[in-house]
Amino acid sequence: MVKLSEVVEALEYPDEWECYLDRRTGEIITVSENERPHLEDDDLKLQTLPDWLRDSVRRVRRALESADLVELPGKFDIHEWTIMRRFSDAQEEPARSELLEAIHGSGAFRLFRRTTERLGLRDAWFRFRDEALKKFAREWLETRGIEFTEE
Repeated sequence: MVKLSEVVEALEYPDEWECYLDRRTGEIITVSENERPHLEDDDLKLQTLPDWLRDSVRRVRRALESADLVELPGKFDIHEWTIMRRFSDAQEEPARSELLEAIHGSGAFRLFRRTTERLGLRDAWFRFRDEALKKFAREWLETRGIEFTEE
């Protein structure tokens, strides 16, 4: 069974990584910048890789061949800016205005995080964001008919 917490964790991986969910086992399969260049290598070339990388490439290859694999949404699909906007709107003035101003323009994500820290809202932001990611993951799993557990 799929664990919601593992899906949420995978949603937070860097953009450069591809993450997949094995519907059958519930396992999250990641393809990082380490494995990606070697996915097409022949067995002879794989032998030149360190053991940890060779094993990882083989595991990823097997997984990618499975019909049970579903690619997880990326950062673009999650719309973190919208989550920041909803958090900002939920705050009292003057924090609301400062946060809404921070999410516009260049460097909005960095400025927003700095503003939450300065206003003492950092922990509240991360709780809000975590709940939003859980909700997103639940809905994503449900629309695909994938059973999951909240533990």
